[in-house]
Amino acid sequence: MTTAARDRAAAPAGRKPATMAQALTRAMRDAMAEDPTVHVMGEDVGTLGGVFRITDGLAKEFGEDRVTDTPLAEAGILGAAVGMAMYGLRPVVEMQFDAFAYPAFEQLLSHVAKMRNRTRGAMPLPITIRVPYGGGIGGVEHHCDSSEAYYVATPGLHVVTPATVEDAYGLLRASIASDDPVVFLEPKRLYWSKSDWSPEAPAAVEPIGRAAVRRTGASATLITYGPSLPVCLEAAEAAKEEGWDLEVVDLRSLVPFDEETVVASVRRTGRAVVVHEASGFGGPGGEIVARVTERCFHHLEAPVLRVTGFDIPYPPPMLEKHHLPGVDRILDTVARLQWEN
Repeated sequence: MTTAARDRAAAPAGRKPATMAQALTRAMRDAMAEDPTVHVMGEDVGTLGGVFRITDGLAKEFGEDRVTDTPLAEAGILGAAVGMAMYGLRPVVEMQFDAFAYPAFEQLLSHVAKMRNRTRGAMPLPITIRVPYGGGIGGVEHHCDSSEAYYVATPGLHVVTPATVEDAYGLLRASIASDDPVVFLEPKRLYWSKSDWSPEAPAAVEPIGRAAVRRTGASATLITYGPSLPVCLEAAEAAKEEGWDLEVVDLRSLVPFDEETVVASVRRTGRAVVVHEASGFGGPGGEIVARVTERCFHHLEAPVLRVTGFDIPYPPPMLEKHHLPGVDRILDTVARLQWEN
């Protein structure tokens, strides 16, 4: 059965499956309707509705005062958001593409991440920074970076990335409501993924900082997040032909990190593989491996391994299928776990 056919079969009669893009739009729309201090700003977010149309319709409903098209100046966008947050607003900033966000790093590191600590808690900065990230769309350099390692390594930020339609809505609502700054990483390749989700009755979502076990298993744990979750679930299904029963943990939040859920899973299975699109050297997987090894050392049957993007700048579109973690690379790594036992 094709993906489209599964989507149609899963949806009740008369209701179309919702996409992640639609869930994100609805999350901002609902937050703005409930709280007049929520403002959306970024390049082309108003009239155009954003490059990926995630803010489509918001300017028409809430006006240009609350949905603002900005100049092409990321440092200025985030600097303005800092001032807005200091004066009691809740800005939701869109960085048009992952690698376009780099000019704003000085504002992010010097002010967004440090302001609450600098003022001894007196001045929170409730800023949500939406960043479309990752590959899988045939994009070129500067349009497909997996830049999460920079954000994870910056104390003072929450770093969140949804992998399902339901989490896209719930986690974005939780991020906008947070008094701490949140870097909200949106997997571009999942914008058009679908689910039987109703914006009229959104499912309850755990708060920021909780992982989810997407598939239970006994042979090994695949630890992943964002765009790599569907790949890991596909690999877990394919692994059954080899007699392996893989558990899949979706982190959902990189900071705070849900060590409890991850450790409990790895202690049950005795083996683990971390999967993400970011490069291996200096990537988030290294920290995850260290934490799992420290907490699960006496439960491990093999070293904790990684499947990641290669340690290179993002390749041309025709080569990205080789660069990104795929089912075969994941299964080859799981096979190494069995051999090293």
